[in-house]
Amino acid sequence: MQLSEKPGAIGVFDSGYGGLTILHQMRNILPQYDYLYLGDNARTPYGTRSFDVVYQFTREAVVKLFSMGCHLVILACNTASAKALRSIQQIDIPQLDPSRRVLGIIRPTAECIGNITQTRHVGIVATEGTIKSESYVLEIQKLYPDIEVSGEPCPMWVPLVENNEYDSPGADYFVKKRLGNLMRKDPEIDSIILGCTHYPLLLDKILKYTPRGVKIIPQGEFVANSLKEYLKRHPEIDEKCTKHGKCHYLTTENTEKFRESAQLFLHENVDVESITLE
Repeated sequence: MQLSEKPGAIGVFDSGYGGLTILHQMRNILPQYDYLYLGDNARTPYGTRSFDVVYQFTREAVVKLFSMGCHLVILACNTASAKALRSIQQIDIPQLDPSRRVLGIIRPTAECIGNITQTRHVGIVATEGTIKSESYVLEIQKLYPDIEVSGEPCPMWVPLVENNEYDSPGADYFVKKRLGNLMRKDPEIDSIILGCTHYPLLLDKILKYTPRGVKIIPQGEFVANSLKEYLKRHPEIDEKCTKHGKCHYLTTENTEKFRESAQLFLHENVDVESITLE
């Protein structure tokens, strides 16, 4: 595949809509850059899929964004970051174009936690796939071997958000149950990472059922600040990113459905185009 060397937008990929919470913070902190968001909404959710399938789907998305001019792609999806990032970095990038970069969102979140937790006991709430991958445990303990990490899968939380039920009384049951499970695993937890990009929409419910004094850590701001530092450290990548303050959206689903759902996350009308991945 022949890839253009011209500068292009920063690619942002997610299996669904949750990555829009990451994109929102990127646009707040780095508004001058152009962004191209791709949601594989037709094949969401990724959380319950195997490593091989997540890798295959994520690779297809990365190749598509590269072909559309992106030199830097952010996997704004915890499952893709957990199950596909390393393979793409080690196997695919050298073959496709060694000058391009694909970054995930787990490491930036792991890096920040050492300065936040006082008890050195940290909780993760995430999809089943992210919890089973143990990616957060590995990243955090690589950086901070003294931190104890406990995870709790929350299989109903994403459907609650995507079906616009995140503010309903029914959501209380599922949020309370999973946070209760997590705190019973380790009552010394003083910080909980929201290890899924959908979860910020459940923040009011999460705060309601989190014990007093326990900090909740959404990822968006940490990921956006990490990207800002990365671009400072890598001017050769920065100069390949266009800067007109524009944002365009791609979906593998129906464009009207994407527009409606994107409103939940961004509170604005979006310009979206339907594409296929292969």
